[in-house]
Amino acid sequence: MLTLVTGGARSGKSRHAESLVANAKTVLYIATSQIFDDEMAARIEHHRAGRPQHWRTEERWQQLSAVITPHNDPDEAIVLECITTLVTNLLFASGVGDDPDKWDYAALEAQVQQEIEQLIAACAACPSPVVLVTNEVGMGIVPENRLARHFRDIAGRVNQRLAQAADHVWLVVSGIGVKIK
Repeated sequence: MLTLVTGGARSGKSRHAESLVANAKTVLYIATSQIFDDEMAARIEHHRAGRPQHWRTEERWQQLSAVITPHNDPDEAIVLECITTLVTNLLFASGVGDDPDKWDYAALEAQVQQEIEQLIAACAACPSPVVLVTNEVGMGIVPENRLARHFRDIAGRVNQRLAQAADHVWLVVSGIGVKIK
């Protein structure tokens, strides 16, 4: 079973996703963030400290089919946090050159969508319940720079594809989850 939890920054979507797996015997938590500076290191450490001790953590943002497999324990729930960070990591890992204004966003989106299709296939073959957390980035103003506009568009299309594939979709606003699918 695939569940997508979406919402804005600090909306409570992580807490909601964790509540969906609270009764699982064990949880595999897949964290997609990378440490690039002291602030991010502190954020990651805060998240690590807040997870229950019996949860397993896998820190990765690519080759997710290596940990979401047909051989996973059906009694172990999986939480992947978060899709938009995964998309960011893929864009910056695949973007050619230092100037995002010169990136080929159509080619980058094709690579991102390929990774998302592989994730969807892995989730479909996995006997464990999987909860994906993502950010709803399309409810604000149009970003002023090219990278941010393309990121918003790519993330929006990724979220649409994941919502289409998901069995359940939750929108979290102000800490309240509303089931929309």
